[in-house]
Amino acid sequence: MNKILIVEDEESIAELEKDYLELSNFTVTVENTGSRGLDRALKEDFDLIILDLMLPDVDGFEICRQIREVRNTPVMVISAKKDDIDKIRALGLGADDYITKPFSPSEMVARVKAHLSRYERLTAGLTPVNDIIEIRGLKIDKTARRVWVNGEEKSLTTKEFDILAFLAQNPNHVYSKEDLFREIWEMDSVGDIATVTVHIKKIREKIEYNTSNPQYIETIWGVGYRFKV
Repeated sequence: MNKILIVEDEESIAELEKDYLELSNFTVTVENTGSRGLDRALKEDFDLIILDLMLPDVDGFEICRQIREVRNTPVMVISAKKDDIDKIRALGLGADDYITKPFSPSEMVARVKAHLSRYERLTAGLTPVNDIIEIRGLKIDKTARRVWVNGEEKSLTTKEFDILAFLAQNPNHVYSKEDLFREIWEMDSVGDIATVTVHIKKIREKIEYNTSNPQYIETIWGVGYRFKV
């Protein structure tokens, strides 16, 4: 049975999340302060962490940063912060998903299941051995989940790597933001496609020489994105 840690200081929201997850047969632990949540996240083994950003003593950004230094556990942010800058910061620190409050509990559970399913497949070693993509100085090792640009290794989050690898292995095909959300998050976007835009921006910042004139991931205005070869 999958174990989930909820770090949320609003008890009513934490209980709502806990109830819906337990109805789906997850084992749920709740912590209401950032310090206790961080301590448990670092010392215990959880299959997924649901994280609020505005917490007493240690905020969610710092918790996410410290988790990513030592663990690849999926992290879902559920926050009242709606500004894109907060989403960009959280995703840049390694969060796998960002849901704004108020939210649909059923959608939350669906996203939890999707993240767990994808993470379990990745850690089961189902990626083909020595599966490497090399295009114009960009090297993507799908086995080791590592990326280099002109010999310099770049650090990508889980979802950033998934998007880059998917686009690179399907070159010259234009994908809408909805298509990418469906492929990478394995669910419909439910109108929340800003996450895709943020991830593409972060990928470009890491692999492109000039983000205003990208040589790898091209924007097709009004349609979506494609990987140029």
